[in-house]
Amino acid sequence: MITSGLQHVAAMYAGVVAPPLIVGAAVGLSATELTFLTGASLFTAGLATFLQTLGIWNIGAKLPFVNGVTFAGVAPMLAIVDTTKDKSDALPIIFGAIIVAGVLGFIAAPFFSKLVRFFPPVVTGTVITLIGISLLPVAFGWAQGPNPTADDYGSTTYLTLAAITLVIVLVLRRFTRGFVKQIAVLIGLVLGTLIAIPFGVTDFSPVADASIVGFPTPWHFGAPQFALAAIVSMCVVMVVSMTESTADMLALGEIVDRPADEKTIAAGLRADTLGSAISPLFNGFMASAFAQNIGLVAMTKIRSRFVVACGGGFLVLMGLCPMAASLIAVVPRPVLGGAGVVLFGSVAASGIQTLVKAGLEKDNNVLILAVSLAVGIIPISAPEFYHAFPETAKIILDSGISTGCVTAVLLNLIFNHIGKGSDADDVTAPMEPGEEISESRTTKTVPVH
Repeated sequence: MITSGLQHVAAMYAGVVAPPLIVGAAVGLSATELTFLTGASLFTAGLATFLQTLGIWNIGAKLPFVNGVTFAGVAPMLAIVDTTKDKSDALPIIFGAIIVAGVLGFIAAPFFSKLVRFFPPVVTGTVITLIGISLLPVAFGWAQGPNPTADDYGSTTYLTLAAITLVIVLVLRRFTRGFVKQIAVLIGLVLGTLIAIPFGVTDFSPVADASIVGFPTPWHFGAPQFALAAIVSMCVVMVVSMTESTADMLALGEIVDRPADEKTIAAGLRADTLGSAISPLFNGFMASAFAQNIGLVAMTKIRSRFVVACGGGFLVLMGLCPMAASLIAVVPRPVLGGAGVVLFGSVAASGIQTLVKAGLEKDNNVLILAVSLAVGIIPISAPEFYHAFPETAKIILDSGISTGCVTAVLLNLIFNHIGKGSDADDVTAPMEPGEEISESRTTKTVPVH
């Protein structure tokens, strides 16, 4: 149980610490504060995993789910940071928005499980792809160095370190198997950091300054603040997160031979949303199921939810040990950038895999994908596109994930639900796990996968 639980932690560790690193760096946190924020994310991920695996009352799918910080929230949170004049208010505003989104999501969970038909693969695939694309510029920024204003920003030294880390991860993924292959990104971060030492870009002071035992002080960065635009933005993220979690529950239910019914999905969504609502109290972010751990369950054939709960225990312990959390702060930004290319690129690739099931041979779905991607990429390709809009509106508009998701949902309703024209594409209804697209497929409503 211990070794299998640790394996789950290793497989998702990089994914948990990446969002707080991105947001913390954007806010301008010191290395010590960044360590605190990372530890808080580990701690709250453990709590959310407990809720999902062990469950209380009608909360928790009681499946071997690992929960952590969702990547879907990163771009909207960066938009909130960019539009907040006083950066010290950014995290309180983010936390306030997550609390409201979590509470509303908890209330909506039983109803949302009935609305899955409005989030077919063409919608979910588009959104997941946009999440990966939106995060890749962050990895590219890391690869160029820690300080954009420094003279050595983008130097060959930094780019070489990023490239070396990327190559290490690719080699491990290509020539290893099993446990080592699963933690290739983590090994790449360790080896990349060691290689960076002779270059003088590795700083071990965060570890030296960190205590062995600590607790994520509630409201460490200030009491939550509630801004309408930020709340709307995070509510959109919550919808995306709930859609992803629903698909993950259906997939995992098939793997462990316990198909997720409507009751299980509702209970799982309650755990996700309650975990998200509680996380900001301990300075954590929105929680969601981690898809990579589903693959680990399928590979190892270890299906016990108590094993994953054990992994959640390790996450809590790591969150209570600032020294353990500080290790990620030691990793140089270029090394993080090299690993981030794989990490964030894999998110985009996962979205493309989902789009394969979306029936793109149909014109309706092609239009939905084309327009939604175009709208979602605007903040990346043309950052000043919305410069004339009010600051509150820019919080939502500057998040390609939010605008892309809303666009995809609306276009799917217009083209594939409202009126149901003669050329309506029946493959846009969500598919059963493993179901293949065919011309003869009926329009029955089935769960998304």
